[in-house]
Amino acid sequence: MEFFKIKRNIPFMRYGVLTTTISLVTFILAIVALSARGLNLGIDFTGGMLMEVSYSQPANIESIRTTLEQQQIAEVAVQTFGTTKEVLIRLPLKQDMNGSKLSNQVFEALKAQDASASLRRVEFVGPQVGKELYESGLLALLLVAAGIMGYLALRFTWRFALAAIIANMHDIVIILGMFAAFQWEFTLTVLAGVLAILGYSVNESVVVFDRVRENFRKMRKASTIDVIDNAITATMSRTIITHSMTQLMVLAMFFFGGEALHNFALALTIGIIFGIYSSVLVACPVALRLGVSRADLLIVDKQNQLDERP
Repeated sequence: MEFFKIKRNIPFMRYGVLTTTISLVTFILAIVALSARGLNLGIDFTGGMLMEVSYSQPANIESIRTTLEQQQIAEVAVQTFGTTKEVLIRLPLKQDMNGSKLSNQVFEALKAQDASASLRRVEFVGPQVGKELYESGLLALLLVAAGIMGYLALRFTWRFALAAIIANMHDIVIILGMFAAFQWEFTLTVLAGVLAILGYSVNESVVVFDRVRENFRKMRKASTIDVIDNAITATMSRTIITHSMTQLMVLAMFFFGGEALHNFALALTIGIIFGIYSSVLVACPVALRLGVSRADLLIVDKQNQLDERP
């Protein structure tokens, strides 16, 4: 389905050096942010306690923070959860106090401040469990990247596989870099969003690469640059429709999904935006630089002659 059809090829590859330079700069900035500030890991990874408290009227966040500071609880995070009457409290465990005692102390202080406070749930994550989750998340990220690269190498050629994985890693590092730069909380939910983007982004690359392979058979006298430009131009309508509909759903989660889905939707939004850019303006120029040609994608017969049948 096409909402519009572009009749003339857009010369994307003419600006390949510029787009890859911009990508390199943003990639380096993301690395700097990660090195300088690091990720603001949630209690899923660092260990700690999460409390959900409900009030009969809109909660006063500043008053709650003040009350907890008076209890000498450092590094506490207080935020609304779903509605203004629901509050989510994240705090690290104290070495000289077990989790149950700490939760009772916090709730008693909140109850003294507002008698309508009611405790909905309490969750504990030990530091050892958090460390294992962090390591498992990194391993999952590496395994997904390796699987994608292997799949593309088998389906196309190693040049396209390497170009696609460079583009996808570019997206992932940008997401992590922005979370580090702005110190947005990085939780298991956000990690799930990062893994989702890794698979989502490669889908766009596969669509473009498929059209490139098809064009090599149809456009026999065209140069590699013309073939790639035509492939990207021909898939523009599909790209705009697909990403627009996906982003519409993500925005619904961002604005109406509550605090639990906020950072998840934020990671997806960043990934979708940069995924479009990288699949078109990073993967293809990198593949071109690696020397992809008609010979890489056409079938070779028993006499080692290129089969150029349509």
